[in-house]
Amino acid sequence: MVALAFMYAVFSSSAMGVPSILILPMSKELGWSIGDLSAPQGLRLALFGLAAPFAGGLMLRYGVRRMVALSGALLLLGLGISVITTQKWELWLGMGVLLGLAPGLTAMQLSAVISSRWFVARRGLVVGLMSGAVATGTLIFMPLAAWVAERYGWRVALAIPSVGALVSWTLFMWLAHDRPQDVGLPAFGQAQMTPVPPVPTHNFVRLTFDALQLGVRNWVFWVLVFTFGICGISSFGLTQAHLVPFCGDLGLPLAASAWLLAVIGVCDLIGTIGSGWLSDRYDNRWLLAWYYGLRGLALLWLVMSDVSMVGLTIFAVIYGLDFIATVPPSVKLTVQTFGLEMGPAVFAWIFASHHVAAGVMAFGTGVSRDVLGTYAPAFLLAGVMCLVAVASLGTLRKASGVLLTRPSSP
Repeated sequence: MVALAFMYAVFSSSAMGVPSILILPMSKELGWSIGDLSAPQGLRLALFGLAAPFAGGLMLRYGVRRMVALSGALLLLGLGISVITTQKWELWLGMGVLLGLAPGLTAMQLSAVISSRWFVARRGLVVGLMSGAVATGTLIFMPLAAWVAERYGWRVALAIPSVGALVSWTLFMWLAHDRPQDVGLPAFGQAQMTPVPPVPTHNFVRLTFDALQLGVRNWVFWVLVFTFGICGISSFGLTQAHLVPFCGDLGLPLAASAWLLAVIGVCDLIGTIGSGWLSDRYDNRWLLAWYYGLRGLALLWLVMSDVSMVGLTIFAVIYGLDFIATVPPSVKLTVQTFGLEMGPAVFAWIFASHHVAAGVMAFGTGVSRDVLGTYAPAFLLAGVMCLVAVASLGTLRKASGVLLTRPSSP
């Protein structure tokens, strides 16, 4: 199940991320400004997050397999429309709406649901592995897409995630199951198979808002919403959408910029898996404080220093190790606070804050670049907000005693 979900997450998220590398070649071919192209990018990121809460309710009501079936169908439709884009409405529909909604219907909920249903031991490590697939799929295929776009055009570059999405979607639908009980197995780390909880009979909208109602009553929810929103501002909304144009302003070729994204992607997979391992052993609140602090300092250093290619590579390594390392401890805190069944649905709302903030940041950064002629203010803002996130995590000290107890090693 982890392998199947990992594969699908890699390719579905690459379909969401690869269009970001195509901003410059699309601008040259279609004659549209970076601001024109950034707006659908921002919509895609925002819808990716806004779909998450409803995906949480839908997974509770209809199961993982049905949701992946719907997500994959919309994903392939969005890629098809994107490939033939010649008008702005096609850009908004394909790259903006469908490539936002489709991966958003699974997104981080897939990792949260599979880890909570299929694992008792090593749950944090599984979340780290599968969460890393989302950012890694987004970033690791960008160099290949950039190479293809330079030689054969940006439309051909979209074939890479299209083929991968089709293959991984087919395998998931063929081999995956909703729960370990479906194949007569206990969850990993459990001695005996437990009864399957009753399937909720409410419609998915009510389930979605039941999870929200549960969350808003708890201070932990609000702190995680705030900090995860800052995570979106300082990751997907900034570097995924704008690192390539930022490097272009520094005079770097597209291939070099894509190389930096690949470094971030590889380091992200290492960092997020490592974060999952750490989240099984240490206070998740303090892990988050370290992650946001290091990310903020890295972004501030990037803007304030005289950056060379060597410096950018060093930044990519440090920043990549921390790119979405915040996910495993955030998921763990949510599940600890709200339970195994409702925890993933509550986390879907927290995840929504991540990508809504990322979408606003992607759009705002593009506009500020057009108006001011520089990306510096946007990167400085993201760095400062990361440090604000560190301070906010200190408020959890008295909010929930469970956060202060060190989780026992499985």
